[in-house]
Amino acid sequence: YGGMGLDFSYNIAVAEELGNIRCGGIPMAIGVQAGMATPALTRFGSHELKKQFLVPTIAGDFVACLGISEAGAGSDVANIKTTAVRKGDEYVINGGKMWITSGTQADWMCLLANTSEGPPHRNKSLICLPMNLPGIHIARKIDKLGMRSSDTAQIFFEDVRVPCTNLIGEEGKGFTYQILQFQEERLWGVATALTPLETIIQETIDYTRQREVFGQPVLHNQSVHFRLAELATEVELLRSLLHRAVDLYVEGNDVTKFASMAKLKAGRLTREVTDSCLQFWGGMGFTSEVLVSRFYRDFRLMSIGGGTDETMLSIICKYMEILPRK
Repeated sequence: YGGMGLDFSYNIAVAEELGNIRCGGIPMAIGVQAGMATPALTRFGSHELKKQFLVPTIAGDFVACLGISEAGAGSDVANIKTTAVRKGDEYVINGGKMWITSGTQADWMCLLANTSEGPPHRNKSLICLPMNLPGIHIARKIDKLGMRSSDTAQIFFEDVRVPCTNLIGEEGKGFTYQILQFQEERLWGVATALTPLETIIQETIDYTRQREVFGQPVLHNQSVHFRLAELATEVELLRSLLHRAVDLYVEGNDVTKFASMAKLKAGRLTREVTDSCLQFWGGMGFTSEVLVSRFYRDFRLMSIGGGTDETMLSIICKYMEILPRK
């Protein structure tokens, strides 16, 4: 279908390199296209669906978005309310989605919707939804704290009709398909953070070496250079955890626990590194003229998007059998 047929480790190599882009929004948008909106279609979609949606998406002719989150259901995927009711050979879709990356410009959406009244983990399906259909309303482009180069939309559906052949895989398996995709999404997110964290630390070293306070460079204070050494060590530990998880995943293992651990650590470490380094920049760090302030804003999302820190902790607890599995 136009892809290179490489294993997932190459996705991670690309994600790490994309970290050289001096903002968080562009790597995130690429990640949605390559690793969030398309994996379920790639794994479970029909040949016809792949020709219609996957081929132009891989080629870059289509922009894809992922329609999961709602105003009342972010990390709580099972609680979504959007419905897709089968009527004849069509689904009729009603509801809305919130915080949709690339939503204002997307050509199609990988939509998760309730297709029956059954249990919340077995009543959902994934549907390829063209975004030019009647009844789709882009309510607004959301103004955000960070990731400002990536558009984020609120979208409503009012009696939107889509052919039943646009169903990805089996009806009722959407939640399961989405949970499988979350492993890749979270590992991608971790990978995109590594290079920016290294960049922030190095630029802080360079700045504090030349910035003088009370007659000496800021870097010459033991509390400063020890702190930077600690942060650099934490980044390397995160990289090792990521690569271990990726190696196991490529071998066919379930790495939900390790992916959740890496996502949790990445969310916390991006906050820790950006906050600590910004402090060493002093007043300049509070301006919009330096990279550390941009990453301070952009990477605050890491602890929220793709599953909050609290959600990651819950998953880890279940795999450690601290809490009962549902």
